[in-house]
Amino acid sequence: MNYLDGIWLAVLGILAAPNLIIAKKPEAKEIIGKMAPYQGWIGAVSVVYGVIVIIRFLSNMRFFSAAPIGFLSWLASGLLLLALGLLLGVGVIKTFVSAPAAVEKLDLTIAKLAPKQGTLGLAGICVGIWIIVYRIIGAGF
Repeated sequence: MNYLDGIWLAVLGILAAPNLIIAKKPEAKEIIGKMAPYQGWIGAVSVVYGVIVIIRFLSNMRFFSAAPIGFLSWLASGLLLLALGLLLGVGVIKTFVSAPAAVEKLDLTIAKLAPKQGTLGLAGICVGIWIIVYRIIGAGF
């Protein structure tokens, strides 16, 4: 995990919770508006990257005791990338899925995640900032 992972996750969180961000910082509306047309592709890429992060986490579990905070941050980022990516990229992802059963399963997953989108977005921002800070203070994972 590096700084770009933290930045990517924070941007994903901002795209997932724009109303909460704009309510606190009205000047952010213009910046979020410029990113919004790309949120589907950002979400689809995040799903793929989230799966990769989770697989890498699972393959390195034997080192968990060496840096538990780092590994928990790693797992949280992978799960948030996956969840937020699904929420934001569902439209793009559906264009690549042709099986009706898979589309139905995707719709059910989105229906479960949608009510938590704002919370997941804020969690994404917090974990993204935490990853950046964690790297700045020199802790590695």
